[in-house]
Amino acid sequence: MNKNLQSLYQIAQKPSRKIIGLMSGTSMDGLDVALCEISGAGESTEVKLLDFDTIPYTEDIKEEIRQVFAKETINFPHLAMLNEWIGVLHANMILECLQKWNISPEDVDLIASHGQTVMHAPKILHGIEKFPNATLQIGDGDHIAVNTGIITIADFRQKHVAAGGEGAPLAVYGDYFIFGKKGENRIMLNMGGIANFTYLPANMNPEEVFVTDTGTGNTLLDAFTRTFYPDMAYDKDALLAKQGIVNQALLEALKQDEFFKKPFPKTTGPELFSKAYVYRAQEVSDTLHIPSHDLLATLTRFSAETIAEAVHSLNLSNLSDFTVYTSGGGMHNPLLMEWLQELIPAKFARTNELGINGDAKEAVLFAILANETVAGGESDFGTRRGIPSVTMGKISFPS
Repeated sequence: MNKNLQSLYQIAQKPSRKIIGLMSGTSMDGLDVALCEISGAGESTEVKLLDFDTIPYTEDIKEEIRQVFAKETINFPHLAMLNEWIGVLHANMILECLQKWNISPEDVDLIASHGQTVMHAPKILHGIEKFPNATLQIGDGDHIAVNTGIITIADFRQKHVAAGGEGAPLAVYGDYFIFGKKGENRIMLNMGGIANFTYLPANMNPEEVFVTDTGTGNTLLDAFTRTFYPDMAYDKDALLAKQGIVNQALLEALKQDEFFKKPFPKTTGPELFSKAYVYRAQEVSDTLHIPSHDLLATLTRFSAETIAEAVHSLNLSNLSDFTVYTSGGGMHNPLLMEWLQELIPAKFARTNELGINGDAKEAVLFAILANETVAGGESDFGTRRGIPSVTMGKISFPS
């Protein structure tokens, strides 16, 4: 047997596995690195978050990614080179974390790499009949494996697309395995660049589990904060938006896009929710010259209302019996959280209260997906669009 296959077989047989989950989202803040100890699989999965860090992207890294990120026209050689470069970059960031944590690479069983999304093109957005859903993440898994010496599982979203999904949101699988709880109706709300949620029914019936993107989370807020205040990466504590007044005409124009009329579940990305999207809405509503604080307040309200409207679209009875567990950068935005609690009459908490740091949650969820790839059995989510019953990820060996 090939020594790498033998090693993978031995890892699959272990009572627990140390897996590093990686996540770099559309906000491009940096690389989330979560060292997890995972035992079991499927509904018996148990996770301990041993260490976590976010390695910030320098402005140079962000600029390299922005040259291809969500653009219809790019320098194709640059994309090809960037795929390898991001892989090596992420490998070095992992080694940096392991050194800081005083952990040897030999003590880590697997790396689960999400990669850096540069294009998300579900059919509901591209609209071309002969082409299927599509998504592209870069940061080659072979480069991570070779440079760290650790078996790496990457490119998770392609199997989801191949099985009829849109490649997102993938959080539903980990949400169901580690956050589902009999007797409590839960909504796991993640607010990164794009916002999404998973509904976990109290009866834990996987056929009733529901997941969807809702629209923009932080991506527009961050983009316009950088536009108005180049030295600021985001509107920390909503200090800028709090000084503004929501412009109702602009808010209504922002909500008129066909995306919001399409049935759930659905996915989206900054390809749609770009600065151009906002400028078009401003032209329609004659609000091109409103103060920057008013624009940021309106964009915050736009995120809050579209999240709330997506939750209400499920027609769940007695939302007061639900708990909304928040994660991602949006949970740190006090104005967004205030408006969400005003619009959704449920209990609110952070995933921290369930034992998983809300900032680490998505990286942890990819570690869980890698665990399923090597040690999971069959988990039946039925044949519904959006949640195909598949294991995901491509395996890269170090040698």
